[in-house]
Amino acid sequence: MYDLILKNCNIVNENHIRESDIAIKDSRIELIANSINSEAKKIIDVNGRYVIPGLIDDQVHFREPGLTHKGEIATESKAGLAGGVTSYFEMPNVNPTTTTNENLTKKFAIASKKSLSNYSFHLGASNNNIEEIKSVDINQAAALKVFMGASTGEMLVDSLDALDDIFHYSPLTVVTHCEDPQRVLDNEKLFFEKYGSDLSAQQHHLIRDVESCYLSSSLAVSLAKKYDANLHVFHLTTAKEMDLFTSGAVDGKKITAEVCVHHMYFNESYYAELGNQIKCNPSIKEESDRLALIKALHEDKIDIIATDHAPHTWDEKMLNYPEAPAGLPLVQHGLQILMDFYHEGILSLETIVEKTSHNVAKRFQVKDRGYIREGYYADLAILDSNKPYQVSEENILYKCGWSPFLGKTFNSSIHMTIVNGHIAFQDNQINPDLPFGMQIEFDR
Repeated sequence: MYDLILKNCNIVNENHIRESDIAIKDSRIELIANSINSEAKKIIDVNGRYVIPGLIDDQVHFREPGLTHKGEIATESKAGLAGGVTSYFEMPNVNPTTTTNENLTKKFAIASKKSLSNYSFHLGASNNNIEEIKSVDINQAAALKVFMGASTGEMLVDSLDALDDIFHYSPLTVVTHCEDPQRVLDNEKLFFEKYGSDLSAQQHHLIRDVESCYLSSSLAVSLAKKYDANLHVFHLTTAKEMDLFTSGAVDGKKITAEVCVHHMYFNESYYAELGNQIKCNPSIKEESDRLALIKALHEDKIDIIATDHAPHTWDEKMLNYPEAPAGLPLVQHGLQILMDFYHEGILSLETIVEKTSHNVAKRFQVKDRGYIREGYYADLAILDSNKPYQVSEENILYKCGWSPFLGKTFNSSIHMTIVNGHIAFQDNQINPDLPFGMQIEFDR
């Protein structure tokens, strides 16, 4: 007897869409067939809805430990489930920072008792933790996160000697935030002198400008080539940077690229209305950059789509522009943003699945996830592609309680999310009896 059978699915997987049934047992997909008429503890007729692999978001900030007034592993993993995200890699800029293997292990222990979706964590680099990096367990950490800008304290890696060592010796894929810190500081000074107290988010993309991104990302690419290192550049934002990357399948590259949903959706014209709500680093830039990112995605220069979910409280975001923190909550609505692109004819369902699940699994050697295959974990998102969904204060699950999409109606809804064979989200509700998620394993 199966635990769950999903009938009449339209499965989007490995560049095909096929009608099929799915049988699940003991957290895994046991059978995919045209018609499954066996017994099961539960049988659900999907009625032709699209069934896709659960998203693997390789870049989220869930704020635990130390910053839990903004978000927690429990709250933000729930929000992710409502957005079809079944697995995530979380960032090291918490308190204390995840720059030691001891702190990394502690975060896994926290997640084992709090995360409702599957989890892994990035080890963080600093100017002086190369020995921690060398000794990391490559089957535990997702990757090594290097903030080459847009951070403070030990999380900012601005020593060229340290960067040389990191790219030379890291046993993990190096994942980078690329903005040149000196260029940003110089721009901040110039714009403050020009605008004074009138400085606002409308100048953000001019302070954290194209050149600040290019200077840093081109350095990262040159270091990766120098040391034949594995490099994945997070949240690219400019047309100029696209020349640094090559087209092709993700599993044939050592240097890969990523775009985030908000950089695909917003441009500089939105600052006038949304202000600090969309202040993020690297910044949302001009329409020409946004279009170049989408073009590069189609050319397979950009390999992965993520959210960089980064919640802050409303009060924090409403501070004056210089004091307001950068980042916005996205993990609940990222898939719906992409589905709007599908409705507009900009992205196919197959491309969405490839860039949010398949390629993440390939790039980071995720074991038994990221595909709808027999023997793989049953991590699935079921989409109501033609059922509109309006974002409201009542249905926002982020602990921070707000979204720049408040009041927006998306074209599609998340009908159901399944994690490790368990129904996690259905009818706009999180399953109160859902067991905790699993630690993500890697084939390395």
